[in-house]
Amino acid sequence: MHTSTTSTVPLEPWTAAQLLDATQGYWYQDQIPQGQIKRILTDSRDAEKGDAFLALKGERFDAHDFIAQVAASGCEVAIVDHPIEANICQLVVKDTRLALGDLGAYRRRQFPKLQVLALTGSSGKTTTKEMLGSILSRLAPTLITRGNLNNDLGVPMMLLELRSEHQYAVMELGASHKGEIDYTSDLVKPHVAGILNIGTAHLGEFGGRDGICHAKSEIYANIDASGTSIIPASDDFTDNIRNAVRTVKTLSFGMGGDVYATDVKLHPQSAEFKIHTPEGVRDINLPFAGLHNVHNAEAATAFALAIGVELDDIIYGLEQAQGAKGRLNFISKNQHLLIDDTYNANPTSMRAAAEVLSQQQGIKVMVMGDIGELGESSHQEHHDLGHDVVKLPIDYVVAVGEFSNATSDGAASDKLKAFATQAEALSYLLTLVQKHQPQSMSFLFKGSRYTHMETLMADLMEKL
Repeated sequence: MHTSTTSTVPLEPWTAAQLLDATQGYWYQDQIPQGQIKRILTDSRDAEKGDAFLALKGERFDAHDFIAQVAASGCEVAIVDHPIEANICQLVVKDTRLALGDLGAYRRRQFPKLQVLALTGSSGKTTTKEMLGSILSRLAPTLITRGNLNNDLGVPMMLLELRSEHQYAVMELGASHKGEIDYTSDLVKPHVAGILNIGTAHLGEFGGRDGICHAKSEIYANIDASGTSIIPASDDFTDNIRNAVRTVKTLSFGMGGDVYATDVKLHPQSAEFKIHTPEGVRDINLPFAGLHNVHNAEAATAFALAIGVELDDIIYGLEQAQGAKGRLNFISKNQHLLIDDTYNANPTSMRAAAEVLSQQQGIKVMVMGDIGELGESSHQEHHDLGHDVVKLPIDYVVAVGEFSNATSDGAASDKLKAFATQAEALSYLLTLVQKHQPQSMSFLFKGSRYTHMETLMADLMEKL
C-alpha cells in the first residue's frame, strides 16, 4: 500500500538559493533551476514538475536509482549525495538524510514567532497530540504531526510543511535509538517540551527503562531558555526526568503535580473529572475512555497552559477533541461493539485498553496481537500481560501471533485461547458469536503495527 507522506496543502515555495543556503551543497555543473520550487519530497511516485526530489538511502533501497524516472515525470530538481546521469538539476550534498534535517531546520528558522510544543513518551503521544491540536487549531492555524512522522526523517518532513500563517506547531517526537530525540528536538526548537511517561515500548533498543528514560530526556536539551519543561509528576522516573530539565520554568502534571485530575468517573466511552490547575479548577467531560486518557488530558492541559492558552479554551478544546484513527475508536455493528485500538501497542497501552474493554456492555472479548520491539524481554512481557489481563472482568481473551503461547502460559486460564494465525483466531471468534447469540458483544482489537490487527477486525465485522 502506498501511503503518501506528502502534504496536499500548497506549501511555502523555495528558491534555488535557499536550497543551497540550507544544505551547504553545490549545483552540479552549475545547472541551477530557474523559478520557484513548490515542495521537497522523498517519494518518487509523487514527484512532478515544480518539485525537488530528495534521494534517501535505506538499508534495502537507494532512491538515487529513481532520479531518471522522476526527471521523466517532469521533476526538474534532485537533491543527491553524488551526481547521477540524468537530465535534471542536481544539488549535491554530503548526506541526503542530514540534508533533509537541514532543510527542515531552515524552514523552522524562517518563522521565529512560531510557538512550538514538542512531546514524547512511551505511550499516549498520538492522543495527547490530537488533544493539543483540538485546543490550539481553534485559536490559530496549527501544524500537527501527521500519522507516524515522528522520527529523524518524519520530523523534518513535517517542518517542511510550515507556512507563514501557522502560529502553533505540535510536534510528536519518537525514539528508536539514542540521540534521535536530541537531533529532532534541535530541529524543531520547542518553546515547551516534555515527556508523558516512561514505559516499556522499544525496550529492546534501549536495554531497559533507564535507557528509555535517558533517550526520552534528550527532549529537554533544546528548549528555548525562556520556555517551559513539562514533567510527569507521578512517573517511576520523575526524579531522573527532573534532573534532565534545563529551563527555569516547569509545569508538572498528574497526582502531586501542578495540573491534576480528581473526582474521576470513568464511563464506557468517556470520562468526567475535575481538572486542577494554577489557573483554577474546572469540570470536564472528556470524550475519551480510560484512566490513561485522563492522564493524557492532564498533560495536554499543562502543555497548553505553558504557552498561555486560557483555561476555558483548553477545556473547550478537550471536550471537542477526537481520537486518531485506530486509537480506541468505537464502532457499532448490529448489536455488537468493536473497539479499534489497532494503531500500535506496548505493554502499558495494552493494559489500559483492557481496562476500557472491561467497562463495556455485553460479552467482552479482548483480541490481542503481538507486541514488537521488546527485545530479550518479549517472552516475559507477554507472559505478564496474559497473567494480568485474565484477572479483569473480561469474558474471553484471544491471543494471536508468535508470542500468543507465552501470553497463554502467563494467563493459565481457560478464558485465554492462543492462536498462531489470524485465520484460526477468526474461526474461534465466529464460534463465540454463535454461542452467545442474540446477546450483544464488545470486541477490542489491539497489537503492534506490524501485526495488522485491523485486518482481523475487518474480517470479523464482515461476518457479524
